[in-house]
Amino acid sequence: MSAPARPVRVTVPLTPDELLTTTRSVRRRLDLTRPVDVALVRACVEIALQAPNGGNTQRWHWLVVADAGLRKQIAEVYRRVFEVRYPPSASAAEAAGGAVSDRMLAGGRHLAEHLHEVPVLVIPCLDLGGRPLPTGSQAGVWGSLLPAAWSYMLAARARGLGTAWTTVHLDAEEEVADILGLPRDVRQGALIPTAHVLGDGFGPAPRRSVDSVLHLDGWGGGAWGGGSDD
Repeated sequence: MSAPARPVRVTVPLTPDELLTTTRSVRRRLDLTRPVDVALVRACVEIALQAPNGGNTQRWHWLVVADAGLRKQIAEVYRRVFEVRYPPSASAAEAAGGAVSDRMLAGGRHLAEHLHEVPVLVIPCLDLGGRPLPTGSQAGVWGSLLPAAWSYMLAARARGLGTAWTTVHLDAEEEVADILGLPRDVRQGALIPTAHVLGDGFGPAPRRSVDSVLHLDGWGGGAWGGGSDD
């Protein structure tokens, strides 16, 4: 029996709460000049495979794209569909109906312009086994892949890598599938650029208060009052 693979050392000492609250979608601060050891990526995927998935069917597959030529082809598709969604001359309000801020749109444009330079692109996929995607709610389908994709991003953060969650390329999913030779019943769930990061650390992002989004015992339930000392 062969010896088990030696785990790749975690390089960023974080508590669970720190890891969960400081893993960001990194766009501007990806280091485009420093190579990423694919052994690190493999270790992150191995951890991601512990995520829950429906019926423990484990229908996920992971495309790790490190080849410069393939990255360039994917980036060309990505840029084209990004500019359809967000025309170069449009402000955030014009391009996305106010759904994204100017700062976020600028970060998205930066990523689109430099995607071919990101050393590794990770595409988590789901094998549908010949079944079509349902026409109604797809939560049960993608719930078997997206938690693992988020686990990958957390594992990458713990190893000093930055990632970004994007699905823009899915506007031309079949083109990317053709570039990578994916079977037609294997569907892509996201594209996760992966690189070392520039600068020091990340903090929690601005978010709405928990009281503004938390509902107790139904939508019209009373305000959340927190714990009791009784």
